[in-house]
Amino acid sequence: MSTQILSAGHYVPERRVLNAELEARLGLEPGWIERRTGIRERRYAAEGEALSDLAVKAGEMALSRAGFDRRRIALLILATSTPDHLLPPSAPLVAHRLGLDGAGAIDMAGACGGYLYALTLADAYVKAHGKPVLVIAGNILSRRTNPEERASVILFADAAGATLIAPSERKRAGVLGQHLTSDGSAYDLIKIPAGGSRKPFGEDVPRMETLMRLAGGRRVFSKATAMMAGSSRQAIEAAGLSASDVDHWIPHQANSRIIGAVQKKLGLADDKVLSSVALFANSSAATIPLTLSLAAETRPFEAGDTLLMSAAGAGMTGGSVVWGL
Repeated sequence: MSTQILSAGHYVPERRVLNAELEARLGLEPGWIERRTGIRERRYAAEGEALSDLAVKAGEMALSRAGFDRRRIALLILATSTPDHLLPPSAPLVAHRLGLDGAGAIDMAGACGGYLYALTLADAYVKAHGKPVLVIAGNILSRRTNPEERASVILFADAAGATLIAPSERKRAGVLGQHLTSDGSAYDLIKIPAGGSRKPFGEDVPRMETLMRLAGGRRVFSKATAMMAGSSRQAIEAAGLSASDVDHWIPHQANSRIIGAVQKKLGLADDKVLSSVALFANSSAATIPLTLSLAAETRPFEAGDTLLMSAAGAGMTGGSVVWGL
């Protein structure tokens, strides 16, 4: 048995935040952000809009597009770093609101690589049990960035993407090759200092300790590009393919510089790169399924296409998956 992406969905909040707004607040010259990141705008969640709200809308789109009997879904995996609450997990609430009666539901905190970890788990579950799995990745990062820290506030945004994974009789479908990886030596490069067991919330904890901190941008760039390129090569090799066999590449939408650097390392042509970073910025784990869903709307994929997905993020954790469509 193989697997297939039966449908995809996404949701982005209505509020558009253009570069001009951030450049004015941060004292940057016009055009500074786009020149360095490739980002022109991003979306921010509305007041009162929670991560589960974004996830439900993305999941609903995927289910509606497929016309799928949601009672058949056995498992919901929600990849997020910004759940509604630290406890309980958000996945059971999302499953309930989507009408996935009795389905298993679990949160997966894999930062920017979370979707790929969720996807490989979903692929394995479907192959083992022959039952469909809904994978949703979403984040509301606008509430976790420090508005005064230029390095992070210009990059991050809010969005959700979803993919419905189902059994397939086709032989070359689903995960053809994968390589998941991590580098804990870079653990502190991207983090929110307070809120976990190391430094719990308390009255003496400054608010800035509860916001994202991005240290050493050059080191993040170096680590991320090396991880994405290296894992891509290993996943392609595991699939018994070469880079020239890749029809579409969806990288994590960190910023245009990282995407461009990895593309160069892999030797991929421009027409193979699918990107949404210019209009939707970096929503961490959500960027790959978001880009996948957007691309499917404008240029439908064909059966037999080979898709490469690559990511790296906080931890550092990431990897790559070669998927047969």
